[in-house]
Amino acid sequence: MKKIVLTGGGTAGHVTPNIALIPKLKELNYEIHYIGSYDGIEKKLIEELNIPYYGISSGKLRRYFDLKNFIDPFKVLKGYSDASKLMKQIKPDVVFSKGGFVTVPVVISAHRKKIPTIIHESDITPGLANKLCISSATKICCNFPETIPHLPEGKANLTGSPIRKELLNGNREKAKKFCGFTKDKPTILIIGGSLGAAAVNEAIRKVLPKLLDKYNIIHICGKDKIEESLNGTAGYVQYEYIKKELADLFSLADIVISRAGANAICELLALKKPNILIPLSAAASRGDQILNANSFKKQGFSEVIEEENLTDELLLNTIENTYLNRQKYTEAMKKSTQQNGVDAVISIIKEVSN
Repeated sequence: MKKIVLTGGGTAGHVTPNIALIPKLKELNYEIHYIGSYDGIEKKLIEELNIPYYGISSGKLRRYFDLKNFIDPFKVLKGYSDASKLMKQIKPDVVFSKGGFVTVPVVISAHRKKIPTIIHESDITPGLANKLCISSATKICCNFPETIPHLPEGKANLTGSPIRKELLNGNREKAKKFCGFTKDKPTILIIGGSLGAAAVNEAIRKVLPKLLDKYNIIHICGKDKIEESLNGTAGYVQYEYIKKELADLFSLADIVISRAGANAICELLALKKPNILIPLSAAASRGDQILNANSFKKQGFSEVIEEENLTDELLLNTIENTYLNRQKYTEAMKKSTQQNGVDAVISIIKEVSN
């Protein structure tokens, strides 16, 4: 029996592709272990699957000044010590990393113990955590053809993102019942990511009365971002986070409004869902979501609104136009060669672990 360590954390986007690989890994008789942070979102998601979970110390690597920058290097060093002990204890045949700062000490410690490592880069350009891991990686998987030039020759593999099989099998009627919708209207699903998106939440709530004239609204707004005063509004439901019922909600949605995290938009592509992307602004990020969104817009999969340009009128007009032309986006996505990446990633894991 081969042993594999999966690692990734900080946001759901660094965990769900790992979860998508687990059924196939079990089918191939891999013994699976997971390394994440002590109390990140990954801990709950993985422990629910009865996979052995190990928490390690994790520090954030920032590009901006913060007093925590003086403390977090010590957390990273502690994380490296923790990861090294786990590598010695588990003795994996291969490590697969989905990204996030907790993965840096895991990948580096595995490499130094001569354990093959695979990292997956979701965005067009590698994030800081993956940049630090590239030299230690045996193979690198990615979602976009545009990423290949940013990676070392011979290591890069265009695989796409692993998509959870259950997402593709949603039930519209179950979703209607779950949401309590009584009127048969088109449905908009808004997803701000596992941590939420304050700007998107605020923009949707400002135009909510106008939207409810025509649409039912499902709003996944993020942890601690429920607006209590809106509870009970006919045709509007809000949730902090959805796991089990997400496939059903996707099935019910006629259009989706989302941030432009790579895993989120790859799921929309796999589901062929017409969408409006509101990427995280360059002022609040390294600009990776803007690149992701523009790639999808160029391919005809999405409409894009930059956060700095987000107004009530623009949002309402874009929603209406996207809904009216939804078939156009669906047809463009059907022609895409970017597929569910489970089989491609599993093939590389088998190659490397042998």
